[in-house]
Amino acid sequence: MIKINEHYKKLQASYLFSDIASRIADFQAANPETEIIRLGIGDATRALPPACIEAMHKAVDEMGRDDTFRGYGPEQGYEFLREKIAQHDYAARGTDISADEIFISDGAKCDTGNFQEILATNIRVAVPDPVYPVYVDTNVMAGRAGGFSGGKYENIIYMPSTKENNYVPQPPETGADLIYLCFPNNPTGATITKEELKRWVDYARDNKALILYDAAYEAFIRDKTIPRSIYEVEGAREVAVEFRSFSKTAGFTGTRCAFTVVPKDCRAFDETGGAAMLHSLWNRRHSTKFNGVAYPVQRAAEAIYTPEGQEQVKSIIAGYMENADIIRKQMEELGFSYAGGRHSPYIWVDAQTDSWELFDAVLKKAGVVCTPGAGFGPCGRRYIRLSAFNSRENVERAMQRIHKALQ
Repeated sequence: MIKINEHYKKLQASYLFSDIASRIADFQAANPETEIIRLGIGDATRALPPACIEAMHKAVDEMGRDDTFRGYGPEQGYEFLREKIAQHDYAARGTDISADEIFISDGAKCDTGNFQEILATNIRVAVPDPVYPVYVDTNVMAGRAGGFSGGKYENIIYMPSTKENNYVPQPPETGADLIYLCFPNNPTGATITKEELKRWVDYARDNKALILYDAAYEAFIRDKTIPRSIYEVEGAREVAVEFRSFSKTAGFTGTRCAFTVVPKDCRAFDETGGAAMLHSLWNRRHSTKFNGVAYPVQRAAEAIYTPEGQEQVKSIIAGYMENADIIRKQMEELGFSYAGGRHSPYIWVDAQTDSWELFDAVLKKAGVVCTPGAGFGPCGRRYIRLSAFNSRENVERAMQRIHKALQ
């Protein structure tokens, strides 16, 4: 008799986006003349940089000729892209990461969710609250979470990220084995200082723990003193895996390209307490379950690191951050406190009430869609997330509407 993985039945149905869609549909049906502006979604809205398009076209042409056609590529990614990443994203910033420690993938979401597969199922997992849902759900699927009660899983350690701690969680008193961190954070937009990040690295070293560090939004950081990589902290190579993405920075949300860094001296432990190197384990998992990112896509990603590509990406990011500045200014004028928006495309607004109440007010009075923070965990119940991923014109119109509706 074929049986299911019973842990899947522990997953809590996520009604967030279905509820949002239903409320939008109801509003639109009652107000067909209103143009709805969406500031809730975390999807890029700017076109791919011209340098990427040119490189992709050239690569597609190569695939159309027998003498330049490419079949299966290396599962870890082509050397031309891995070398560029190692040079520009790490060596240029004084960080010691080699090309063969970089694994090209089709998204940071996939890798942050999949990495737990190579780890034991009886470990304690710690996540920020509010949290990107993938961190929790993939560990539920693996059987680490336990029962669900009061909005939380009993075997998962939830680390509050609140106004009181500047939305930077503190190391838990209860020993955690696997720790998820995300900076700049989704959904709060908060950043972490090098000193705060060092405390986490020290915690992981002292507790023989592993940090999965999601740095998908590092390119939005505008302050040079804020770390862009956990490997800027001494000792992090032994205790941290880092995830990055081209999705939001260069518009690869629909094209799919990202990478994961697993240093060769990053370790976990076997049942006897002996060290096991995670690089070789992840390489085996990656090679077994993944067949690589398409060649034209990797050529497009490589073009990001050309002088033209760098300038074009910087322009795209600057546009999003100018949108974030507009949103922040309006929230300040309306008297709302918030996090994010300075080094992140997300603005985490204290609704001063239930997040769904402000969601409904913004939708019905302004025709603007935001994201209720309740969908990200218990600590998000009184917040909404506003996204800077839209055109300047739409953001300005949306904020004018919100200001008029809520002032």
